[in-house]
Amino acid sequence: MKKISDLRLSRRDILKTGGGTLVAMTIMPTGLILGQGNAWAAEAKALKPQTFATLIQACRDIYPHDHLADSFYAKVVMGFDTAAMESEDDKSLFEDGVAALDQSAQNAHGFDYIDTGWEIQRVEILRGMQEDPFFQRLRGTLVTGIYNNPDVWPIFGYEGESAAKGGYIKRGFDDIDWLDTV
Repeated sequence: MKKISDLRLSRRDILKTGGGTLVAMTIMPTGLILGQGNAWAAEAKALKPQTFATLIQACRDIYPHDHLADSFYAKVVMGFDTAAMESEDDKSLFEDGVAALDQSAQNAHGFDYIDTGWEIQRVEILRGMQEDPFFQRLRGTLVTGIYNNPDVWPIFGYEGESAAKGGYIKRGFDDIDWLDTV
């Protein structure tokens, strides 16, 4: 395990850490969770607000994209909240999974997962439970929840599927003007 003095601190790390803490601090007693700086809010209906906020942070740590707003991750977590409303097993999976994250973070760093300031430390905790059904559920759902979201595609520069638009052949398939041809 690295010591704090061995870790490099960048402006990005400070902003991310502060942002994650801000999300945790803005949890309202009614279950309303307000996002940092991106004008979004979600109401936890089945999951505890702290669980909801921790899940957003864990999702960000599993698939980190600095240029994606928390609202895209919150949309996936809202699906977890819906699943928890419909199934006690799902509710237990998420609540117990976050409790395990918090316990691991407490054991390793003395803070709950969401309050663990260094991304490298949170990722280390996630690696320790990557075979767990909780982690696999998060990871598997995020793949489709993030990357199949048409609202995210322009951020990544993806134009969407091409079949409905006549395919790629007539839409720039062979446009390689950046490569000198002989």
